[in-house]
Amino acid sequence: MRDKKRKIRFTKMQGIGNDYIYIDCLENMISSPESLSVYMSDRHFGVGGDGIVLIAPSKVADARMIMFNLDGSEGMMCGNAIRCVGKYMYDIAGHKKKHMTIETKSGIKKLRIMTSGDVVVRVEVDMGKAILNAPEIPTTLKGDDEGKVVSVPLNVAGEEYKVTCVSMGNPHAVVYTDKVDTMDLTKIGPSFEYDPVFPERVNTEFIKVIDDHTLKMRVWERGSGETMACGTGACAAVVASCLNGFCKKNEDIRVILRGGDLVIRYTDDTVYMTGNCSLVFTGEMEI
Repeated sequence: MRDKKRKIRFTKMQGIGNDYIYIDCLENMISSPESLSVYMSDRHFGVGGDGIVLIAPSKVADARMIMFNLDGSEGMMCGNAIRCVGKYMYDIAGHKKKHMTIETKSGIKKLRIMTSGDVVVRVEVDMGKAILNAPEIPTTLKGDDEGKVVSVPLNVAGEEYKVTCVSMGNPHAVVYTDKVDTMDLTKIGPSFEYDPVFPERVNTEFIKVIDDHTLKMRVWERGSGETMACGTGACAAVVASCLNGFCKKNEDIRVILRGGDLVIRYTDDTVYMTGNCSLVFTGEMEI
């Protein structure tokens, strides 16, 4: 047993309102990050955030991102967090590379760093190829002959939705609605997250199509609830919108989220995501 509390140094950062607590583990790894995430992320008794992100060494990339949700579960990938990892590496860790790679649980992602006055303000992330095959997402919903689940009916909490499923390293269910501003996500979100057709739970994006280059989105994230933004969710929304004929491939699509905007471009080979990243504050917390 420890005879005194230990201090954890952290950096609070946000990407379009998706705020995480970043802990530098490049020299020393911390223990019990699952419980630490629950403790530090509490907005009343802790620092407050959507979870914690550990920035660790990697043998195959410039750094490794390990992230945990509010409930202590480990996330496969977070698009808004990885932009902030790039900013941390460039601005704080002194890794002055305009192109860098970050290892995640869903693979190695390529980052293009954009600066102003030698401070990172925006990052473009090559998020990798969208996964559309139902068993790989995973979902038990029946796909078409190619395994794609596009506008498939699903009854959730007594209401029928047309669901399009995409994985961007974690599973997403995309639905379209004109009530995106008024719907009660605290009621419908958990029903989607824990629906048995999603064996690993699911992130759900509720989308209103403004025009063929603009989407408005709210998101319910597994393990975190409704968040201000979700980078992988915005990517999934654009992929789904191309599959449903609302948008076109190889064009920049603006996704409006509660915390700000992301620009997504879906190609045959990959999905590009571009957005801001900001330092909020640094500090220490005793645990």
